[in-house]
Amino acid sequence: MVEGGSALADKAAGSVTPVGSKSTPTGMAARSLRGSTENRPVERIVRGLLAACGLLSIATTIAIVAVLIGETIGFFTEVSPVDFFTGTKWTPLFVPQNFGVLPLVVGTLQIAIFAMLVSVPIGLASAIYLSMYAPARVRAVVKPALEVLAGIPTVVYGYFALTFITPTVIQGLFDRAPVFNALSAGIAVGIMTIPMVSSLSEDAIQAVPRSLRDGALALGATKFEVSTRVMVPAALSGIMASIILAFSRAIGETMIVVLAAGATPKFTFDPLQSIQTMTGFIVQISLGDTPRGTIEYKTLFAVGFTLFLMTLLMNILSAWVTRRFREVYE
Repeated sequence: MVEGGSALADKAAGSVTPVGSKSTPTGMAARSLRGSTENRPVERIVRGLLAACGLLSIATTIAIVAVLIGETIGFFTEVSPVDFFTGTKWTPLFVPQNFGVLPLVVGTLQIAIFAMLVSVPIGLASAIYLSMYAPARVRAVVKPALEVLAGIPTVVYGYFALTFITPTVIQGLFDRAPVFNALSAGIAVGIMTIPMVSSLSEDAIQAVPRSLRDGALALGATKFEVSTRVMVPAALSGIMASIILAFSRAIGETMIVVLAAGATPKFTFDPLQSIQTMTGFIVQISLGDTPRGTIEYKTLFAVGFTLFLMTLLMNILSAWVTRRFREVYE
């Protein structure tokens, strides 16, 4: 009896299958459900549409880059790349023609730097206030109000700079400041990018575990000390990424600089002078007065390719900063 019982027990034990294996009722049901879901016509159609959308975005990017590179190569067959990237005179529409892009690059960087001097302090201070000091009711009102700035058309900012910032602020401080100047446009671009810095930085600070803040407060630190020595360093990767993205946005801004900065490609570092940015020149060429296929027309793609490289480098830098300074908490 013992031997028979033992054999029967061994046989029963050998017939037991681990839970979750494919041969169990649960595993078979899960596999059957998954198979039936994948075989539904609607699911196949949705999956195909999503894949098509992804491929379309990739194809569009490749087409844009291909057109830029092709036309830029055609431009550099007539103009030396060394003269283009090192020249300090930009007069492709006048005689004698000069194709030094540095005046446009310097003008673009001026606007972006002035914008960051406005948006970074205000945006970061707003993020700290919303995440550390503001009551729930105030936060519910202030944050949407800041984000409304991101929805205002840029042409409105341009006219605001032209009709208010320049005559009231710039010419109030500097009597001989011209109507079109880099400082006024930079301030307007900075106001426009405040929501980007504020919102992304506030989200990064909110993502820091609450235990860090509570622990610092329990040790006797003030809210200001917790904000500057605990929360901001812990959220540094997100804050830096928001600043770099805002800088990229300022580099690519068009309508504000067209309306407020002027259209004079000067190689100058004086913020009170009229300048021209790369996007401003692209607008000027795109008006339709330049014949297609001419060297003047090809400058549009050369400048656009330069702008593309600048924004691409900024995005790569943003991704590197995010990985380099990212803090992972459990």
